[in-house]
Amino acid sequence: MPTFEHNVAIPVDDGSIAGTFVTPGTQLPGVLFIHGWGGSQSQYVARARQIAALGCICLAFDLRGHAQTKPQFETVSRASNLQDVLAAYDLLADHRHVDRSSIAVVGSSYGGYLATILTTMRPVRWLALRAPALYMDSGWEVPKLQLHKDQDLKAYRRSLVPFADNRALQATHDFDGDLLLVESELDTIVPRAVLHSYREAGKSARSLTYRCLRGADHGLTKEHDQRAYTSVLVGWVNEMVFGARADQVAPAAIEPHEPESPPTPPSPKPGPRLPAAQATGTQPA
Repeated sequence: MPTFEHNVAIPVDDGSIAGTFVTPGTQLPGVLFIHGWGGSQSQYVARARQIAALGCICLAFDLRGHAQTKPQFETVSRASNLQDVLAAYDLLADHRHVDRSSIAVVGSSYGGYLATILTTMRPVRWLALRAPALYMDSGWEVPKLQLHKDQDLKAYRRSLVPFADNRALQATHDFDGDLLLVESELDTIVPRAVLHSYREAGKSARSLTYRCLRGADHGLTKEHDQRAYTSVLVGWVNEMVFGARADQVAPAAIEPHEPESPPTPPSPKPGPRLPAAQATGTQPA
């Protein structure tokens, strides 16, 4: 985390002594959470609390067609939901304590898919995708539910898709920040081939971390799978955030400094050297 310094005079008795205030910067990393299709922000609030405790400002929100806007579930499109994501990102980035150059986006399933496209439209430093979904580029404006009728998504997701043939994969390929990919071992909705497509596309990232949750399904329906994902996510964010803060602080060893203990007084000059026998008080053998 950046630090700021200013010199002060500390009044004492009839005079003053000098001091230096060193304070943390007021700007903090921001973290945006994007839930999956059929989910809500409530799935991420608990994780947001843990990550906020690391010194981040977090925002979870409901995509249109979910929670209070559930009546739009059958009509909302990917285009509309992407606008939701952009609006939420801008609100987070405009927070007065958020460092706009240090924003992480966390997305699951459909939210992960939208998160990748967001990176082409807004600055994102860290990107965490859990079981990111994959859709064909066609039908961008039609209701999202219609895609399952118009597109053979099951077959599409069982094959390795070249990044140049898909908007989300192209965005992943172009992303130059730090990337986390989390797979669920027993996922039948977003099978392993989809994760491999994202993994191949993400090789240009600054760093790529890949984790597989053993025995987990797509929705993380078992409590221990939820805990496992939370542990992976919080650990990764902690590593990314504290690594970035360490990079921003100059090592103290390279700064000029005074010794913390007083200098050793000089040794007295030696007197005239005496013969060995006289100096030790003994006779030579």
